[in-house]
Parts: sequence; structure tokens; C-alpha cells
Amino acid sequence: MPEELVIYTEPLEAEELQFLEKKAATDRSNYYKVFQWLMVGSFVIPYAGAWYRAADGVENAFSPTRFFAVAGVLVTLSSVSIYITYRTYLRKVRMAIRAKTKTIEKSRITKKVNVASNGTFHFYIDSKYKLSVEVSQGDYLLMNEGDEVSIEYATHSKEYLGYF
Repeated sequence: MPEELVIYTEPLEAEELQFLEKKAATDRSNYYKVFQWLMVGSFVIPYAGAWYRAADGVENAFSPTRFFAVAGVLVTLSSVSIYITYRTYLRKVRMAIRAKTKTIEKSRITKKVNVASNGTFHFYIDSKYKLSVEVSQGDYLLMNEGDEVSIEYATHSKEYLGYF
């Protein structure tokens, strides 16, 4: 009969909190850059389409109504996609920073893998949130399948922080 996994929370350490804050700042900057490009594209694409229609000899190729309708649809799609991405990822990281807690989960090693091509060692585990963890060579040699390993991740974002 398999034992139940043990899951509990602890406060984040200072370096873990800094890691999450740095990740949030990087993600926020990347979202801003992507949003800028999407906004530029939302107006360039209809303009390029008008030139394409003009090259084909279409009458009234530069219709302001068509331009603003297409631009409006593209701006709306861009805004909604960025908002959904923010709610899915960055918001959870920010919630983890505010909560300042991490979850520690004791998992069992189900498989050991040595990736010779890049010299890394991995444990496959029975966690709900993490399929495998990269470990040091010493831990790889010391532990066997069926042994317990504890993993740490941010409580809200499930951002992996480490193992012990």
C-alpha cells in the first residue's frame, strides 16, 4: 500500500524571493516588449494590406473604415492574448512573491536517468507538479529508485526552487 505524499509550506528564503522577483521583472519586461510589437503590427498589417490591394488595382484600397476595423480587431486580439498570458503566468508569480511561501513536497524517485550527451543527472519523481529534477552527480550515485526526495516550489506559481 503506497504511502501518502507529505506536502507542507514554509517561508521563502531571501535568495528564493530574489529569484522570484527577478523572474517577475524579466517576464513583465518581456510582456511589455511583445505587447509593443503586437500594437505596431496591429497597424502595420492593415496598412500593408491596403498597399497590396492597391497594387492589385482594387478601387478604394485605402478605405479608412476597413483600416480601422482590421486594426481594431488586431488590437483587441493582441490585448486579450497578453491579458490571458499575464493572468496565467505573471500574476501567479506576483502572488507567490506577496505570499512569501514555498511548498515542500516529499516525492519518491521512480526512475534515475544519466544524460550522457550533456553530462546531467535526473530523477523522475511522482510529484503532481514536477516530472523530473536535475540533481548533482553525488546525489545521483547516493540515492536509488524508491528513495524519498523533497522538492521546493513557490506555492502559487509552482515555480521550481530546488530539491534536498
